[in-house]
Amino acid sequence: MLAHLVQTGFGDFYDGLAHWALTPNDLMVVLAFVLLAGSGGQAAAKGTLLALPSAWLLGGLIGFQLPALGALPVATALTVGLAGLLVALNRRLPTTALTIGALVAGALHGLANGSVMLVEGRDRLALLGVVTAVAVVTLVGSALVVPIEKPAARVVIRVAGSWLTAIALLLLGWQFRAQS
Repeated sequence: MLAHLVQTGFGDFYDGLAHWALTPNDLMVVLAFVLLAGSGGQAAAKGTLLALPSAWLLGGLIGFQLPALGALPVATALTVGLAGLLVALNRRLPTTALTIGALVAGALHGLANGSVMLVEGRDRLALLGVVTAVAVVTLVGSALVVPIEKPAARVVIRVAGSWLTAIALLLLGWQFRAQS
């Protein structure tokens, strides 16, 4: 199953921006890492800000060489589910572990994006649009989450993590149902 890149009419870069916002797995993994990184403090947020978009770009460039991969729905849903679960459980990972997680998630999602974009005949500007959106949302989102200290607001973050996990489980179930 391949995801289709949105056509905005403004060119490949803007199609990439729109694709990211309208692709559930891509949107949710960034939100999960924003919450996870923001909850871990400034150092964790900075590491994630560097790792997630960079790995997404590298994975996407590799994906442009591998059109047979497709969207990788199970792998990308697992990254969302795991990151969301860590947020829901209020687990503050060491900065190195979080950065490695962001690298893996970014590479997987970028690989899927690049592969799909190649099949659809897009150029690398679409990938740059996706990576730009990932970087901006990671930056702004983490900056909003880092200063949150009130217990009630922390609960809201954990609830958001549980929702992300539940949605990832639904996406996984959907994929396995479609295969049977």
